[in-house]
Amino acid sequence: MAFVNFGKKEINFKIVYYGPPMGGKTTNLDYLHKVMPEDIKGKMTMLSTREDRTLYFDFLPLKSEAIKGYISRFQLYTVPGQTVYDQTRKIVLTGADGVVFVADSQWDKMEVNVESLVNLETNLQTHRRSLAEMPYVLQFNKRDLPNVAPSHYMDFLLNQGATRALYFEAVAVKGPGVNETLNTICKMVMAQFVETNKIAP
Repeated sequence: MAFVNFGKKEINFKIVYYGPPMGGKTTNLDYLHKVMPEDIKGKMTMLSTREDRTLYFDFLPLKSEAIKGYISRFQLYTVPGQTVYDQTRKIVLTGADGVVFVADSQWDKMEVNVESLVNLETNLQTHRRSLAEMPYVLQFNKRDLPNVAPSHYMDFLLNQGATRALYFEAVAVKGPGVNETLNTICKMVMAQFVETNKIAP
């Protein structure tokens, strides 16, 4: 949940990038950290395991105007993709204000995409949360590869439920779709905070 730092007059939001192993979560954060101006981003921190890694950094948007005198800081996290690190995934989801689900667009990854999405819902339930009540977007990554499923098929496969999520096509290693995904989830997170707290932006 958003943390308000009254001393610094900042509102801290946490966004988690979730998805199957090697789907592009880390690549998203690597690209974003590389292209952001030095004066608005924190240091990239990597929590490595034997087979996978969790990344984290925070940033202050260039044009995030104050909400009643406060500025917004966003903390971006990835979760490890390997199922053996499921406990770490649960920990990283703690206090999340928004989720980006990064799906691998290759045909042979559809099953692991579905498994990872089900795992996301299951792990959110341990925090008494659900995708239906929090800001959430889908990213269909690796659209530049030759053997990818059509976006409309991935939308049908991964975007079922009462509340349909926005989705973005992306090539995280090169940048297309990465900023659009981040900008949208940040706006959604801020909008929910304003609505929940009944304040004017």
